[in-house]
Amino acid sequence: MKQNYLCMLAVTATLIWSACGSKQQKAAPPSATQVSIIEARKTPAFYYDNFQGIVISLNTVELFSQVSGTVTGKFFLQGEIVKKGKPLYEIDPRKHLAAYQQAQANVVNAKASLVLAKKDMDRYSMLLKNDAIARQTFDQASATYETAKSQLAVANAGLEMARADLSYTIIVAPFTGRIGISQVSVGDLVTPGTTLLNTISDEDPIGVQVVINEQQLDRFYKLMNSSTGSTFKLQLSNSRMYGSKGKILAVDRGVNNQTGSIIVRVQFPNPNKELKDGMSGVLQVLNNDSGDRIQIPYKAVVEQMGEFFVFTAQDSIALQHKVTLGPRVNANVIVLNGINEGDKVITEGIQRLRDSSKVTAAGK
Repeated sequence: MKQNYLCMLAVTATLIWSACGSKQQKAAPPSATQVSIIEARKTPAFYYDNFQGIVISLNTVELFSQVSGTVTGKFFLQGEIVKKGKPLYEIDPRKHLAAYQQAQANVVNAKASLVLAKKDMDRYSMLLKNDAIARQTFDQASATYETAKSQLAVANAGLEMARADLSYTIIVAPFTGRIGISQVSVGDLVTPGTTLLNTISDEDPIGVQVVINEQQLDRFYKLMNSSTGSTFKLQLSNSRMYGSKGKILAVDRGVNNQTGSIIVRVQFPNPNKELKDGMSGVLQVLNNDSGDRIQIPYKAVVEQMGEFFVFTAQDSIALQHKVTLGPRVNANVIVLNGINEGDKVITEGIQRLRDSSKVTAAGK
């Protein structure tokens, strides 16, 4: 019996010792998490804000006839560059030529009438001085002379109108630019100010039009006076970057009170006519925060509830920092504030970390 009691005591002691040993093992501090570390450095960072834009011609004119008639001639190739003053269309000139010739004849008649009226007035003036005619006769001659002068003025005005109408039968390019596809054919009847003949656009320089929020208005006004060659870039619809840089041409006169937006036009050189009116693209505007900024791998960033955090290693302890991020730069991201240059940023193993976790650098 005594031996059984002693055996039970031994077993109990063994169990107690095992339990204590197990508790001591569980209470042991966790091992350090192995992590990869880089040192935060400032590097030149130039990044851009994107605005959807439309390429527009800075000088576009729709061509209309100013006289009625039938199209009797076209003197251009559709889609070609036409020089300023080049004849483009002819409207049947016969009616307008006849009106011009009639106006010329009216001027000749009016001049003859004026000469005759002047001679009569001079003759009656001499006779009046000698009391050879009544005063009324002279007054009538004088009135006839004044009437003849006004009729000549009317005839000259009619001649100028007829000359203008005749000149309008030849429609010329108002400036050097690219002409589009003709909207009329030879033989079509055109109506003044109604029948669209064609459209001509200047292509060099050319503009890119974007719509910005009114909160950004002050920024763009400043860029009008302080932009550089790298301030504005254009990304084409095929993702290729356009080779030339732009500058602000104009900011619209007012803000749309319904949308709170305003139109900005940026001018680009277009010597090779690569940009076409109506093309779409992305206008890239240099961000105000560009410069020497801290860049770290984006994989080092942890997002929690819409906020961003970075772990740094200090004396084998991981410290969590709330950071403000700038834009992505390839695989990196700009950190505007929250960490300093020289901080040891943890880039690998962050999934297992908590604030103040123990860490050890990989390879140590």
